[in-house]
Amino acid sequence: MEVEVKLRLADSDAHRHVTTVLSPFHVITHRQQNLFFDGAASELSARRAVLRLRFYGDDERCVVSLKARAVLVDGVSRVEEDEEDMEPRVGRECVAEPGKLGSVESRVLGRVKEEFGTEKGFVALGGFGNVRNLYDWKGLKLEVDETMFEFGTLYEIECESADPEGAKRLLEEFLKENQINYSYSIASKFAIFRSGKLP
Repeated sequence: MEVEVKLRLADSDAHRHVTTVLSPFHVITHRQQNLFFDGAASELSARRAVLRLRFYGDDERCVVSLKARAVLVDGVSRVEEDEEDMEPRVGRECVAEPGKLGSVESRVLGRVKEEFGTEKGFVALGGFGNVRNLYDWKGLKLEVDETMFEFGTLYEIECESADPEGAKRLLEEFLKENQINYSYSIASKFAIFRSGKLP
């Protein structure tokens, strides 16, 4: 179970302010492409699950993830997640031909076939780009995202934590002290992508 605090930043100014204040704690920046897939007969979405391929930079890394039964309440997300690295070249082949997902040697994809019965194959749902800045701040690993959808840009802070309420309290104090406008995220990036509009 992945448990994350998710706080939405009001706009690009709030995002810039956060990244400026946190700059002494910056670890790395990742440029990501997130692409999503479902079974040809909607086997995953019918059971509140999604399959994602995430590419980093110029395809130096690819991660395949199965996410299921996501719940987001008061800025805290809980989701079942299983992921593993995949050879980026193989990932790109699956993007070009989603049916190849059914024949790739992968623990996660094997689980998808077994648990969701995707014998009819896979379909691509599309995706979005994300620039993720990682920070090591006060013992927390912060991810500050600028997510580019076709219909607009979303700015968000995410923080995976075993103590989400404590992490949320620290983050909210930080944002208030620095007069940065924010709100609790009310939908996952995937849900926003599927809705076709920013919340």
